[in-house]
Amino acid sequence: MRRVRRGLAAASLVLAGALVLAGCSNDPLADQYRAGDNKGFVAGDFATKEIAPADRGDPVVFQGTLDNGKPVSNTDYTGDVLVVNFWYAACGPCRVEAPRLESALQSFAGQDVAFLGINTYDQPQTSLSFASDYGVTYPSVIAVNDGAVKLAFANAAPLSSTPVTLVLDKKGRVAARVIGELPDASILTALVRDALAETS
Repeated sequence: MRRVRRGLAAASLVLAGALVLAGCSNDPLADQYRAGDNKGFVAGDFATKEIAPADRGDPVVFQGTLDNGKPVSNTDYTGDVLVVNFWYAACGPCRVEAPRLESALQSFAGQDVAFLGINTYDQPQTSLSFASDYGVTYPSVIAVNDGAVKLAFANAAPLSSTPVTLVLDKKGRVAARVIGELPDASILTALVRDALAETS
């Protein structure tokens, strides 16, 4: 009888282990970690979410220093729809999506829309070089040594999945988020248009 019980217990453990492994194989973040390729970023599967006005949290309050040395805060964007992109220069998807972000920005020229990068890893010169190389015209906050900037957005974006793009409404609340590489500028422009059209 004891042997039967031991056999059943062992079989249960093997089955449980198999289920855990099967579950992990469907986890893209775990798969990337196990790959061990040291690519320097953990890219989330592309996912877009719009948040209804009634379900949005408090406005995001932040301040920091731009790559050009100037101070910046959320009050600089009062009344604007603000697109915030988390990135760094060695991140492959960040390089791919940079022209798409710039294209989206240019499509809103003259409107109450602004773009702001938050560079989570690089020093100012690297950030400025990236902007020059990829034709990015909007500035970036340098956050590598500024935990307060990251903390300000901690509830709004999974910063372990870079890149991340947020759309803040005119009140500074997160209206939409894109996790992972932005596949096309039109996706972002649609999200911004929705936020821009809101009256409350």
